[in-house]
Amino acid sequence: MSTLVTYFSAEGTTAKVAKEFAKSIGADIFEIVPVAPYTAADINWKNPISRCNREQFGGKDVPVVGKADHFAEHDTVYIGFPIWYGAAPRVVYTFCKDYDWSGKKVYAFATSGGSGIGKTAEKLTPHVAGASVVDAKLVHSAAELKEWADSLA
Repeated sequence: MSTLVTYFSAEGTTAKVAKEFAKSIGADIFEIVPVAPYTAADINWKNPISRCNREQFGGKDVPVVGKADHFAEHDTVYIGFPIWYGAAPRVVYTFCKDYDWSGKKVYAFATSGGSGIGKTAEKLTPHVAGASVVDAKLVHSAAELKEWADSLA
């Protein structure tokens, strides 16, 4: 069995952490990409009618491009994303619907300019039904993420 690092990145911060982390642990990697890419206006959380706000509060699916290859072969999955309102962006939840999480260890890592991790693990749990472990941590670098991952082993 092996490890998969998946991530959604709105502005590149999460992508950088995810890629460096995956490389450092020799994991497979998959980018969660929405069918309709986000613009700067879409992720302006200060605008109450921006796309990110409508999606978060509307609870609607955000279609994803492609699927992670050989998902069933991975026993540990890291899911990275920018924290939006103390939770994963809706595109992450949509991604999760396409897979069988039975017995997998799921570790969410979030990047943020100022928000905390909130109840991210609890909010993610129903979307990864069957996972044996679901935990989450706010990180600022791949090194910090690797340190957390090492502590989990």
